[in-house]
Amino acid sequence: MAPLYYRTISELHEGLKKKEFTSVELTQAVIKRIGEIEGKIHSFITVTPDMALEQAGDADRRISSGDHFPSLCGIPMAIKDIFCTKGVRTTCASRILSNFVPPYDSTITRRLREAGAVFVGKTNMDEFAMGSSTETSFYGTTFNPWDTSRVPGGSSGGSAAAVASGECIASVGTDTGGSIRQPASLCGIVGLKPTYGRVSRYGMIAFASSLDQGGPMTKDVKDCAIVLQAIAGHDPADSTSVNRPVPDYLKALEKGIGRMKFGIPKEYFMPGMDPEVEGAVRKAIGTLKAMGAELVEISLPHTEFAISTYYIIAPSEASSNLARYDGVKFGYRTPKYQDLMDMYLKTRSEGFGNEVKRRIMLGTYALSSGYYEAYYRKAQQVRTLLRLDFIKAFDKCDIIVTPTTPTPAFKIGEKTSDPLQMYLSDIFTISCNLAGLPGVSLPCGLTKEGLPIGLQILGRPFDEETVLSSAYSYEQSAQLIKRQPSI
Repeated sequence: MAPLYYRTISELHEGLKKKEFTSVELTQAVIKRIGEIEGKIHSFITVTPDMALEQAGDADRRISSGDHFPSLCGIPMAIKDIFCTKGVRTTCASRILSNFVPPYDSTITRRLREAGAVFVGKTNMDEFAMGSSTETSFYGTTFNPWDTSRVPGGSSGGSAAAVASGECIASVGTDTGGSIRQPASLCGIVGLKPTYGRVSRYGMIAFASSLDQGGPMTKDVKDCAIVLQAIAGHDPADSTSVNRPVPDYLKALEKGIGRMKFGIPKEYFMPGMDPEVEGAVRKAIGTLKAMGAELVEISLPHTEFAISTYYIIAPSEASSNLARYDGVKFGYRTPKYQDLMDMYLKTRSEGFGNEVKRRIMLGTYALSSGYYEAYYRKAQQVRTLLRLDFIKAFDKCDIIVTPTTPTPAFKIGEKTSDPLQMYLSDIFTISCNLAGLPGVSLPCGLTKEGLPIGLQILGRPFDEETVLSSAYSYEQSAQLIKRQPSI
């Protein structure tokens, strides 16, 4: 058997049920693992071993009571440092929130607590979730456990690296333009972006409010369904949360794919793609066909405009959301200033990193008088066209299958001097956010150098059941050799 920290939620739940080990013993194994490799990976901004062991003790008492206990009860999880955690520092990987300790939990945090999850720490990320490599964090870069000279992806890179390396059993991240699926792909794990409105955004620090969505990052698809079951559902505290029933996602896994139609968008296989990525994804598509799926070529003709549309809408919303960080009521304040305006200027100049400043300036410009119509309004119109592309495509198919990323994990520092090249890392994931769709990335192979490759499956709005069942069917049929990083 694999070490405890490399096992899945479902395996560990059975072990806890059979009294093969306790949650405290499991949590101690994970904390020991963090101590052994955190210096090499830097997945965390804050580690909370004392709180974790206290929660694990509570979970053991709940388990020993003899009552039915949820699948997440006693399971060590990590929380992306964008979710408010009552009494635990929440920084969003920014200097400007370096001393912020929330007085309340995000809804996702609260629901995981209620399910009995154990919190081992807050994971590193790109500052305010703005990045694709976890290199913009004020607290330093996270390293990919498969090859520490490479990035883990972003912005949820710390969460992905922690799950892949056994520093937690599962985690939650956020996805604004691919920030769950892209790092999941680069770190060889499963990451799901739910439909916009399926999971509450209350207490999740905002980057781009019409795009942000929290979701699970796990070792396999079944675990993904378990975590989604715990965090999904309507929340009156979030005005964008949709009030509709939450299906039984575990039960949905057994649906299979039957004679489902899988759409293959021609725009997602482009010149310049890494040949090993394309080869692995086409092999996965062949596996789906052998399982009985009907393959249908589809077109998403406005895909070429997705990056430029996203990088007007997302920075515009960021410009508005980040206006609140001024050093007055909470967060970092510059120590030396002459008057109020000087305090504002110095606080924001010192508190934000370069990428965040870049996006604030882009967004402020796009929203400014005389440019709003030409940029922001036009981007929203193109966003509608992108959404209509998917609506038309789903008239022809049930599920859409694509690569998650155009390349495997790239070298640290390789793209930091060229923001456009960094932005192109999300070319296959951004459209999903603009259209508000659910999407999952799961492993479909390794390169010759041993780097993970991800397969992306997209579905209709609020059809996470079909997305997960398709992913699970592929995962079971492909039977890829389960490998862990050699870290």
